[in-house]
Amino acid sequence: MLSDIVGVMPFGYPVMLDLTDVPVLLVGGGVIASRKAAQLLDAGARLTVVAPDVQPDLAARATEVRERRYAPADLDGQQLVMTATDDPAVNAQVAADARARGTWVNSADDPANCSFILPAVTRRGPVVVAVGTDGSSPALARHLRDRIATEVLTPEVEAAAHELARQRAEFRAQGISTETVDWTDRLRAALAPRSDTE
Repeated sequence: MLSDIVGVMPFGYPVMLDLTDVPVLLVGGGVIASRKAAQLLDAGARLTVVAPDVQPDLAARATEVRERRYAPADLDGQQLVMTATDDPAVNAQVAADARARGTWVNSADDPANCSFILPAVTRRGPVVVAVGTDGSSPALARHLRDRIATEVLTPEVEAAAHELARQRAEFRAQGISTETVDWTDRLRAALAPRSDTE
């Protein structure tokens, strides 16, 4: 394995995707699939669900529902694939078919059949923090996420994000690259506690 030879982390390149109107296939129709579907739909994905039995809440929200077993043709036109069935053989087949087409795939709780994994995520306004453990311990990732949510992502962080976005827009409107700006003092000021009289 390449990771053993050169020390490469299999899931070591984190990204945040714009899934607005992106066709995504979800194979599975149960509770875990519903949870994954909610996140995909909240991100704006155009979601197709394939499963013999689909929970009513999932069926109501999906863009398209195919109530039957998975077939390789279900991958046609899909840019991202996720599996969440209770059948390891189905998950493995979907993953193999997706990889053969060059399509990114995630198989719930099965890193061996993933070309990407999902981190534990917490949000406060526009600030998003994702915690991963390279697939080694989702429980640890969730624990760290929860601590960050309560101890780091305060209301001041959200306010700072909005203020810094405003400043960034001003620089760009003046034709100044925000990459050349020293943000140190601006960050400190934006994160400084506000008094109740302000």
